[in-house]
Amino acid sequence: MGRRTQADREAITIEIGYAFASASCAAALAFGAVYGPAQAFSLSRAADHVLAVAGGVGAAAVFVLRVTHLLWRFARRPENDGR
Repeated sequence: MGRRTQADREAITIEIGYAFASASCAAALAFGAVYGPAQAFSLSRAADHVLAVAGGVGAAAVFVLRVTHLLWRFARRPENDGR
């Protein structure tokens, strides 16, 4: 395996940044979708707590899966795409 060029290092940096930014947005949407009803309706404290925990767990799972998917796909790209 040869040394990476500056362009390769920059592409990796940009892909990591994109993966984290898009995963953060997806996780925020997932949390809002689960915890949103607790804010919209007057629910009991127990239901509010359950939805907060479920939203946090779901958001964490979405974040990890999104980052993993994007970086795994980037790592599997062909090294020589004909350019």
